[in-house]
Amino acid sequence: LSVAGRPPLRLDFSDRLRPGAEACIARLRTEGLRVILLSGDRAAPVAALAAQLGIDDWRSGIDPTGKADAIARLSDAGARVLMVGDGLNDTAALARAYASISPASALDAARVASDMVLTGRTLAPVAEALVIARQATRRIRENFAISIGYNVIAVPIALLGMATPLLAALAMSISSITVTLNALRLNGKAR
Repeated sequence: LSVAGRPPLRLDFSDRLRPGAEACIARLRTEGLRVILLSGDRAAPVAALAAQLGIDDWRSGIDPTGKADAIARLSDAGARVLMVGDGLNDTAALARAYASISPASALDAARVASDMVLTGRTLAPVAEALVIARQATRRIRENFAISIGYNVIAVPIALLGMATPLLAALAMSISSITVTLNALRLNGKAR
């Protein structure tokens, strides 16, 4: 910046990581998940950011269509892609992803395109959301198995007339309580 009669002043700009970014990436990698950094920025800052976060797979200079195409290629290859983004250039990719997350500070278009919006400033909930989603899926499968098991045993007994109405009501209540308690185990682990 140069002002008449004064020596030029240099202005340097740099990006800062969002709070929790390093912990989030480390947790995702610990969970065995592939992390890819897609950015529209120049190669040098993207490479520095990727190195700081320990991300080996990064791409720079990607326009919004390129990001959406990258998500589409991963999806077509069978990946269930979680996209995290906050800018207008991320909107198409957020919409294309299997699941998407934006911070509350993201542009309106990015927040609308996302499946989940983080209310705090930290990115740590991204990794936590994936852990909880896996646990919830496991509980759902367990509950289906419990329900199927109950019906495989209880329906023939009822059809043969071997169950009194009181016994059937009690068995049904026990089944419902079992499924509910199994689902509540997720709540204890989420904290």
